[in-house]
Amino acid sequence: MPLIKIRGVEHFYEWIRSQTDTKKPVMVFVHGWAGSGRYWESTAEALAEDFDCLLYDLRGFGRSRLPLLQVEDAATLTYELEEYAEDLAALLDAFQLERVYLNAHSMGASVATLFLNLYPQRVERAILTCSGIFEYDEKAFAAFHKFGGYVVKFRPRWLGKIPLVDKLFMQRFLHRPLPTAISRAFLEDFLTADYEAALGTIFTSVSKEASEIMPQEFTKLTVPTLLVSGEFDLIIPAEMGRQAANLSDQVEYVLIPKTAHFPMLEDAETYLEKVREFLGVGDKIKA
Repeated sequence: MPLIKIRGVEHFYEWIRSQTDTKKPVMVFVHGWAGSGRYWESTAEALAEDFDCLLYDLRGFGRSRLPLLQVEDAATLTYELEEYAEDLAALLDAFQLERVYLNAHSMGASVATLFLNLYPQRVERAILTCSGIFEYDEKAFAAFHKFGGYVVKFRPRWLGKIPLVDKLFMQRFLHRPLPTAISRAFLEDFLTADYEAALGTIFTSVSKEASEIMPQEFTKLTVPTLLVSGEFDLIIPAEMGRQAANLSDQVEYVLIPKTAHFPMLEDAETYLEKVREFLGVGDKIKA
């Protein structure tokens, strides 16, 4: 299993490339809450003729396990989204990547938005899938955090052995069903996510601070960005994405009909068409 140490934590990574030796620009994929880079694999494979695709698992999720004992760097890390943006910067440094394309989803898209403003010189173009801004609601946020705490705390591993539980687990996230293998992989990632990382990022992603900061971050964007929403997304409704896109003339907005929180999997053909059009695949792409 390929691992690379980033700020004291071993991170899982995967390169997906075509068989040609032609030098290509690099596209880095960032996954969402309690997921892993493996749900990006089919998208990366479809884009591998034009990009060398780098997938990795965020700290505490997927196969990027947190150390059981505190180590010098990892002991000081928090679960603020800015810290995950710095993880991404350190990852690029480790692979000596000066400038990349970025494709990020859900919570990962929030991390990517922060990264775009911290390091705009390092990104050629960005795709944010299922991202947006929201207004602060004290009672709703408190209820969400309480419920989220229960969900993260009570995740018995045997749950994954119950027939069809993966379909029930994914139901809220989808408008179109996914193959069983993909749904089961999502459930496995959720069940194995580190407790502190899963809980910590719930509080940093959905917070009063985030509701105030993220609109400012979208307003500051200077990197050409495509924001993709799923028409029936219940997690980050399309209107939140539209509002975020309206804050910057650098952001192009696309709505994919009859999809929800995973449009790149629910309607891969349309998603890839929109992404390729935005990236100018077929034209000369900067390496």
